[in-house]
Amino acid sequence: MTRFLLNSIIYFSLFQIATAQDLCNHILRGKVVHLENNEPIEGAFIWIANQEKGTISDSQGNFRISGLCQERIIIKIQYIGHKEKIDTIDVISNLNITFRLAAEDLRLEGIDIHGHQDALLTSNAISSIYGEFLRESRGKNLGEVLRRIPGITSYSTGQSIQKPVIHGLHSNRILIMNNGVRLEGQQWGAEHAPEIDPFLAKEIAVVKGAETVRFGPEAMGGVILVNPAPLPLKPEFKGEFDLVGFSNGRGINAAAMVQGGSEKIKGLGYRVQTSSKLAGNIQTPDYMLDNTGIKEFNFSGALGYSSNKLGAEAYFSHFQSTIGILSDSHTGNLSDLESIIANGRPFREADFAYKIDNPKQEVDHQLFKLKAHYHLNEGVKLNLQYALQRNHRQEFDRRRGELNNRPSLDMELFTNTLDFNFTHQTGKNWDGSIGFSMMQQANSNIPGTGVTPLIPNFDMWNFGIFAIEKFTKGPIEIEGGLRYDFRNLQSARFVNRELEEYNLNFQNFSTFLGGVYAFDRNWTFSTNFATAWRPPNVNELFSQGLHHGLAAIELGNPDFVSEKSFKWLNSLNFERGNFIAEFTGYINRINNFIFLAPREEQFVSLRGTFNVFEYLQTDVLLYGSDLSVKWEISKSFEFFSRSSLIRANDLLNEGNLPFIPADRTENGLSFLFQNMKGSNSPKITISNLFVARQNREPDFDFAPAPSAYSIWNLGINKSFQIKDNHLNLGIQVLNLFDQSYRDYMNRFRYFTDEIGRNLFIKLNYEF
Repeated sequence: MTRFLLNSIIYFSLFQIATAQDLCNHILRGKVVHLENNEPIEGAFIWIANQEKGTISDSQGNFRISGLCQERIIIKIQYIGHKEKIDTIDVISNLNITFRLAAEDLRLEGIDIHGHQDALLTSNAISSIYGEFLRESRGKNLGEVLRRIPGITSYSTGQSIQKPVIHGLHSNRILIMNNGVRLEGQQWGAEHAPEIDPFLAKEIAVVKGAETVRFGPEAMGGVILVNPAPLPLKPEFKGEFDLVGFSNGRGINAAAMVQGGSEKIKGLGYRVQTSSKLAGNIQTPDYMLDNTGIKEFNFSGALGYSSNKLGAEAYFSHFQSTIGILSDSHTGNLSDLESIIANGRPFREADFAYKIDNPKQEVDHQLFKLKAHYHLNEGVKLNLQYALQRNHRQEFDRRRGELNNRPSLDMELFTNTLDFNFTHQTGKNWDGSIGFSMMQQANSNIPGTGVTPLIPNFDMWNFGIFAIEKFTKGPIEIEGGLRYDFRNLQSARFVNRELEEYNLNFQNFSTFLGGVYAFDRNWTFSTNFATAWRPPNVNELFSQGLHHGLAAIELGNPDFVSEKSFKWLNSLNFERGNFIAEFTGYINRINNFIFLAPREEQFVSLRGTFNVFEYLQTDVLLYGSDLSVKWEISKSFEFFSRSSLIRANDLLNEGNLPFIPADRTENGLSFLFQNMKGSNSPKITISNLFVARQNREPDFDFAPAPSAYSIWNLGINKSFQIKDNHLNLGIQVLNLFDQSYRDYMNRFRYFTDEIGRNLFIKLNYEF
């Protein structure tokens, strides 16, 4: 906490130093997007004739022109294949304007209109990882990649299973959009990692505020967008190859992608991608962890067509993984758990091996998507998307005889989604959308496990209708929306050999109002207030027995009511020259918050003696802040910092919630060698991550929170130009000094240290 406050004081002192007075000190910030679908335009030319200033929009469509005098300016925006836009603007203060370019009706040889991948335009705080930063994260799972963003941590079960946490919320409160489709699997379990291949992504974005109006109840805590690049629309053939090796686990991760466009059919494009991963037992600084390997194989393919009026795309992906679970993590009772905690490390002495035994998980996930859009006229578009997902999860426990080959949990989940919306843009002032969505799910427990299912078979329907509108004028942007959802859940289960049937209905409204304002001295302020809700998940309602993934008894409550959230999020951004900083503060009141808590009792059966966990409801208050800073001190040196803190109070019981991230700050310095020209110059980055002890613990836990820790990381990256192709090489060392530590957000922190030093060697070839 002290470090965080000290960093905040230093950063904001730097802000004040940086805000020197100029005579012509006004700034025009802007964004250039396609009129038909709001996709950012990279490489648009922006020119102010009477002040002889200009610039080019970046990969996100953003541009910035500083040093403007107080007068009327004539601004011209040009992009090949699009109508030139000329506007007159009175400069009396800093401005923030979105310009929308319409495609030319004239089809010129060699000119293709790119687009039809909708951008998410929101007043919520949103952070993205793309380009060089995403490439540096290759070889890591989604949870590890997202840790680069302040306010984002992970709730983990060992090293291989990590669930993203946004401002203290995870699992069914976080929605993951995989290539525009909501990812639906058995994500309710603490040890159920999202079935996402990060190699698919060209950009990974995180929305930190509630987005239930756009996406429905599961977006209550935020949204993670995993976006591939748009399909190519002109005749070309490109590809990318990645090869990542890492020392801890002696693993290898490889991926390949090719894409292109048709010469015979203009606007027709395709992409094929595949990846695989193999790793063995991982090692802490002092000992090897038994049965912690992973195997993974994924592939996807997409085919799309796009013209001025019509666009269509078909997409299919397959994800498959086998994950070993630390053998000693499956303790049979509280005394076993207390013994291993007292021992300070697992009892089993392990050697390195790639073999994965029980306990383990085997998961495969398939996604099929069809989408289409049609432009009625300039700025008006209809969008239709259908998706089918199949998720098959098997969990294996250590069992006797033939039962050892049978899964203890074997579930298959089918999900159908249908989304339709109508979007419009009128000039530079108004844009918005209205639409509806439908989701149908059917979950089945596959017979033959020899175990009473943890959760029952169920059928679920969800219907939603929404409207969103945004107004932009000068330095101000105002956005609001309203949504209504209805959910029906039908299920049946046996309790004491008697059949209990349930037909439950949940319904509620979600709404939000937000705005962005750019004012003097390079400052931009955004605010967003949202109400959100989430109906109880099936496991929270109906869990009734042994959860083999946790080796514990879980008890649900069919009388639970829906959660209701009220979140206010504010973000302040400062940018001047080579200095950028963003501070985000939030407060979130959630009524009827559902959480899993341990009981101080055990369940005794013929199978063994097990700890008991029960789902409970209470009212909670979460609040905190995030801070990020980037400062290009010189052409050779760049400083960056990312910090976050969160507080979570149980209002009814006047206590603390379990598994809330501790305060953390990461600071680093990059050095770019200038004796080599351009982007081929090697870059060295060293950083330190400090995580404080979590002193706000619940009243009961199996062991105290671990101590604070500080680890160092080192990275070296260099790119080579090989004719028209690029070769990127990277070396990264995590936990450079092989520090022993434990993280409060890891379920295995009761009895094992975190992973030790890990050396990555990465090769990326773009052709």
